[in-house]
Amino acid sequence: MTGMDHMEVGKRIRSRDASVAVVGLGYVGLPLAVAFGRLFRTVGFDVDMRRVGLLRDGTDPSGETSPEDLRSARLLSVTCDPSAMSGCDVFVVAVPTPVDGHNIPDLSPLVAASRSVGAAMGKGSLVVYESTVYPGCTEDDCVPVLEDASGMSLCCGDFLVGYSPERINPGDRSHTLSNVVKIVSGNSPYALDSVEALYSSVVNAGLYRATSIRVAEAAKVIENAQRDVNIAFVNELALVFGRMGIDTHEVLDAASTKWNFLNFRPGLVGGHCIGVDPYYLAHKAIETGYHPDVILSGRRVNDGMGRHVAGEVVKLMARRRIPVGGSKVSVLGCTFKEDCSDARNSKVFDIVRELESYGCEVIVSDPLADADFVRGHYGVVLSDPPPFEECGAVVVAVAHSGYKGIDFGMPCCRKFALYDVKGILPSGVPDGRL
Repeated sequence: MTGMDHMEVGKRIRSRDASVAVVGLGYVGLPLAVAFGRLFRTVGFDVDMRRVGLLRDGTDPSGETSPEDLRSARLLSVTCDPSAMSGCDVFVVAVPTPVDGHNIPDLSPLVAASRSVGAAMGKGSLVVYESTVYPGCTEDDCVPVLEDASGMSLCCGDFLVGYSPERINPGDRSHTLSNVVKIVSGNSPYALDSVEALYSSVVNAGLYRATSIRVAEAAKVIENAQRDVNIAFVNELALVFGRMGIDTHEVLDAASTKWNFLNFRPGLVGGHCIGVDPYYLAHKAIETGYHPDVILSGRRVNDGMGRHVAGEVVKLMARRRIPVGGSKVSVLGCTFKEDCSDARNSKVFDIVRELESYGCEVIVSDPLADADFVRGHYGVVLSDPPPFEECGAVVVAVAHSGYKGIDFGMPCCRKFALYDVKGILPSGVPDGRL
């Protein structure tokens, strides 16, 4: 597409004549590429050659998209070559937005994606961002990169920009792209109409038209910040009630009989969203001169839970006169949430490192996690769990469905300390739980 008037892109979308490029084929971008690939000529671009190779063979390495769904996207092609996006009418950016070692937003994937899109897009293109960012990021940080790479100007109407935050929940087969309400926004009324036309073609649950891109960005980032703060509250309750000898889950069961009680549960908060996005909002708040006490205090509580769990495991071993140094500790599960293969920013490894600092021999197992990713990012080699009788402690760290069927009532299970991070085992079975 070259020289197309910006008023035409909406018409091309509605007539199914538009071509779409999706940048980033992770668990957010791939479902989009598959959905669009059923209706539009779609190019899926990712810098990960291994991922692209597997997708071409009909396999999603994350396990979130089935081979049948991949085959259904007859108009989709996937590539590592950014030049393959040239000529597309619509560009959807769905790349990660992590933080660095100091919890400062790292926009490098977003900037790189914007540069590739800018080099590929023509006049009249529509560029939509899905990545979670702080309010103002799309217009203040991404648009200048698009303009620089393309030689075009947004204010002159050379192209359109929108923002539609992702709401994908890894491992959740109920709340999928098509049946969750989608927020849409644009830099102009026509841009908003075009973004709405694009997503209405693949979303059945309806769309919400935000009044501006910044409102849509803010709505997304507070969704995860709110959940983070709520989990931090119950995690703090677990710390308090643990000192009192009260079972936190029993307290929550009792309190949840009130109709308006929010029944959050204690646990580890990791992954690329809830454990990261609040830092984006905090970063922008600090830029305005406001220190966000509630947001950051919630982060401090949640970031400390892995070390707390390790300390509790060591206490249980000491009470049962199980030697700590040199003992095998089996950690079951290392992904950031249950029934999901994603181990990014998993706080389970905080437990592992803390236990190792006590001299424990920690064996980590997880039937769903990508062993290569875990070894490359955490330096941990996944293996089969050792026999229970060889362990000084067992930590059920992730609530994978398969772990719920383990019989911890066997006689050999009385020889080790058992800690249940997520409270998935029947009351009275584990020696301790959050």
